[in-house]
Amino acid sequence: MFLLAGPSGSGKSRLAHRSGQFVLELDDFYLAEDAPDMPRAPGGFIDWDDPLTWDSAAAADALAALTSTGTATVPAYDISTSRVIGTRQLDLPPCGTAIIAEGVFATELLHPCLARGLDVTPIWVERNRIGNWLRRFRRDVAQHRKPIPMLIRRGFQLAAREPNFRAVALTRGFIPLSYAATEKVLGRLNS
Repeated sequence: MFLLAGPSGSGKSRLAHRSGQFVLELDDFYLAEDAPDMPRAPGGFIDWDDPLTWDSAAAADALAALTSTGTATVPAYDISTSRVIGTRQLDLPPCGTAIIAEGVFATELLHPCLARGLDVTPIWVERNRIGNWLRRFRRDVAQHRKPIPMLIRRGFQLAAREPNFRAVALTRGFIPLSYAATEKVLGRLNS
C-alpha cells in the first residue's frame, strides 16, 4: 500500500489514477461543514486544511478492511456542498493490485496504518508552490468547489503553509519524491 501525500494541487490524484492501481480518495473522509467544533481559518471560514476537518479513524479503518477482506464501505463526499451524500462499496480487484491512498491528509494515516500492521510506503510529492497554487485554483474553479474569492484567499494561505506541511510529513516518515520520480515508482507496479 502507498500513502500519497503532498500539497493540494501537487498532482496526487492524477498520479494515483494514472498508475492503474486501486485508488482510495481520502477527500471522501472529510466531515460535513456543520459538524461540531470545525476549525476556523482567519476570516471565519472553515479551515479545510486542518486535520480536524477529516475522519482519520474511518480512513484507516477502510484501508485495514481493504487489505484484510478486499472490501470497504466508504463515504461519498461532495466538496462543493461540503457534505457526505451517501456511501459506496469499494472492492479490490484480483491479486496484483496495489492500494494507493491519496490526499492532503495521507500524512495523518502513516502511524495508524503501521499500528494496524499494514505494510505502507509513504511518499510526499514535491512540486513548486506557485505551480501547486495555479493547478489547485484551475481545478477548484472548474469543479465549482467553492466561491472564487474563497479559493484565492485559501490559495495564498496554503502556499504560505506548504513548507510547514512538508516538514511535518518528513518528520512523520514520508519520503520526498519529485512528481516524475513518484510517477516512476508507481509505474513499476505494473511491471
